[in-house]
Amino acid sequence: METDKIQRYKRILAGSFACLLILVILVGIETFVICTRNITHSNEPKAAAGLPAAKRVWQPPAVTTIPAGEKGSAILYGQALVSQTARYLGPKGSVRAMTNGMNCQNCHLQAGTKPFGNNYSFTAASYPKFRARSNSTETLNKRISHCFERSLNGTAPDSGSKEMTAIKAYIEWLGSEVQPKEKPDGSGIKKLAFLSRPADPEKGGKIYQQQCRSCHGANGEGAKAADDITYTFPPLWGPQSYNDAAGLFRLTRFAGYVKYNMPFGVDYNSTRLSDEEAWDVAAFVNSQPRPHKDQSADWQDIKQKPIDFPFGPYADAYSEQQHKYGPFKPMQH
Repeated sequence: METDKIQRYKRILAGSFACLLILVILVGIETFVICTRNITHSNEPKAAAGLPAAKRVWQPPAVTTIPAGEKGSAILYGQALVSQTARYLGPKGSVRAMTNGMNCQNCHLQAGTKPFGNNYSFTAASYPKFRARSNSTETLNKRISHCFERSLNGTAPDSGSKEMTAIKAYIEWLGSEVQPKEKPDGSGIKKLAFLSRPADPEKGGKIYQQQCRSCHGANGEGAKAADDITYTFPPLWGPQSYNDAAGLFRLTRFAGYVKYNMPFGVDYNSTRLSDEEAWDVAAFVNSQPRPHKDQSADWQDIKQKPIDFPFGPYADAYSEQQHKYGPFKPMQH
């Protein structure tokens, strides 16, 4: 009788232990799953301030998608022309001398592939299109020409030249996964919210000395590479820099460009300057002397001028000074 009771207790204990063991295993599995999820989430790219966490920014196509043959060779040559423009088309260029010595990627970072670095993600998908600046429908070739004439302060390659064909092929390849008229997240330049005051070049000068001088020089002259052909860091003003018709001469564009890309090493996930500092340093840089381009043919319909276009006449009563430095809020339509 006593033996039967002992055996029964043993069976109960064994059953309880088995249940407890199963419970521990289940809890362990759940804990592992939760931890794995947390690790996975912690390794996902963190969204920049103001960007929804679920959105993923544009990335260029894989290099394995570059085709073989003539087309692939053109794409690769185009990439080289964008990243090392001066080596081919600068003052000491191996093909011809037709630019100021900067590279296309000095404005279109990482050869036009960096998110929010003025990339080429949707450039090909946007053209041809009507542009109020020229009051005409422009082709991609025309857009490339404008970069040469303004940002590179030079002359454009012939429309049918090997160089124009290659740059166009490279830009088209970069945008090959973007649908017509689509603008992917991370494209172009991320704009900053307007300040309630004008951007201040004097404050910007102090920021420049602290954050920018070590790369771009005390006088904005940039830093030449050892080959004396290209720039390691481009000039931000002076005779070798972009002229006053370049897109980055507009403050709303340059401020966003600075915020999410400068100083060197910064990206949209890890900014260093505050919004106000970005506006002010952009105002300082664009207050310095640079080449002038005749823009009398631009913006024939002055009502279409952007609010930060720094040259009159205007369709409103705001001054040229305010159109250059702001505050821009009162000018919004």
